[in-house]
Amino acid sequence: MYWLGIDVGTGGTRALLVDRQGKVKAGFTAPHEDMRMERPLWAEQRPENWWDAAQQAIRGVLAQAGVSGKDVRGIGLSGQMHGLVMLDERDQVIRPALIWCDQRSQAQVDYVNAKLGRENVLKWTANPVLTGFTLPKLLWVRDNEPPNFERVRKILLPKDYVRFRLTGEYATEVSDASGTSLFDVVNRRWSYEMVDGLGLDRGILPSVAESDVVSGCVTTAAAEATGLAPNTPVVGGGGDQASSAVGNGIVEPGIVSCTLGTSGVVFAHMEKVAYDQAGRVHTFCHAVRGKWHVMGVTQGAGLSLQWFRNQLAPDKNYDQLTAEAATAPPGSQGLYWLPYLMGERTPHLDASARGGWIGLTNKNTRADLIRALLEGVSYSQKDCLDIIEELGVTVTSVRASGGGAKSAFWRQMLADVFNKRVVVLETQEGSAYGAALLALVGTGEYASVQEVCRAAIREVDCANPDPARAELYARGHKVYQSLYPALKPLGL
Repeated sequence: MYWLGIDVGTGGTRALLVDRQGKVKAGFTAPHEDMRMERPLWAEQRPENWWDAAQQAIRGVLAQAGVSGKDVRGIGLSGQMHGLVMLDERDQVIRPALIWCDQRSQAQVDYVNAKLGRENVLKWTANPVLTGFTLPKLLWVRDNEPPNFERVRKILLPKDYVRFRLTGEYATEVSDASGTSLFDVVNRRWSYEMVDGLGLDRGILPSVAESDVVSGCVTTAAAEATGLAPNTPVVGGGGDQASSAVGNGIVEPGIVSCTLGTSGVVFAHMEKVAYDQAGRVHTFCHAVRGKWHVMGVTQGAGLSLQWFRNQLAPDKNYDQLTAEAATAPPGSQGLYWLPYLMGERTPHLDASARGGWIGLTNKNTRADLIRALLEGVSYSQKDCLDIIEELGVTVTSVRASGGGAKSAFWRQMLADVFNKRVVVLETQEGSAYGAALLALVGTGEYASVQEVCRAAIREVDCANPDPARAELYARGHKVYQSLYPALKPLGL
């Protein structure tokens, strides 16, 4: 028997089959259409395309593994967080989803803070309301597209739209719900103080449960579309970061993860809830029952390198770019990169922040430009790690994952910038893997998420910080931290 993890990412949907020991049997990724970015700061995707990709990925992984849907014992879901899917009374998608990196809703953030008070928002949700979160997107539709808003009968998060298409259930789970600005993270329930205070209809919210709870079963129609067996249980799963943390074993104290995807996330497990009064990092419910996590987010992590390749080096791949960066000296000859291509979350909470290279001189080479870019993203992730440690989280090692962590050069840079041991795991599948592990727990194969992670996850390599580079980067990080405050008054 096998368990299926499905991750609805930004660039594609990945399906992963694992056996009872957590060994990966097969994986298949179906690409998504490109993001629609019709205006600066806008980012949209079609939920129907996610479902199309999910069907392709499920059929692809079953074929690759040489198994049938009847061999799948359970399914877990993961996905990009914060996206707004709106369904009408006929369960049709009303408009393309405003996704996680859409930043158009600053006016709605200001409205929520003015109407409810920043202190109340923090008290009721454990986080400040941000443009990236789901609530301000919904309010933007209410303010700018009234006919669309009037049709709303249910809102869902991206992975939960795929759940709906699989099971017919309107459901989510605590980790993904935590990023909506409509969820009471401390008490693990919808925040009706937020909902009622803004005049929203409670009925538009899906049901919510813990991440390893079965939320529904595959319908006959979905089975025909995907090749799965009818009545296969689907567990709650998790938002991409919580699921990735499960896949990386960040389910007990002491171990932190750094995931370098389109965005970059530093993630730590918490036994007891705690949150930053300044709201610089997010405190969300973990995909582990009764536990929480704290995470800092760099909006433009891997996105920075992707932008460089697409715009300035279209004939190069990422391995070639990082190899070129390795030829430049640490510190990039005084050049710094601010990775604010889509605004920034941690530590600045500024949707209008702008990126760029600072300190450019005639002596700088293209290798310096690339190395500075990687260093800037790493400094931003260091900002996240520092705040997490300020909250009292002990960090003994950092587990690296995501596309950026496939580079041994970048992993060593992270070890030097963090001045921490950075390790990689045998399985580098992240969110889809975590979703599959949650399915193992939800179907009763393991008693807890911690138990399945201890059984399935193994470290295979590590990078230890070099003292000389760590000292150089500690000085460079201080310079990096001074740049945003210096440029902000200029509107940059």
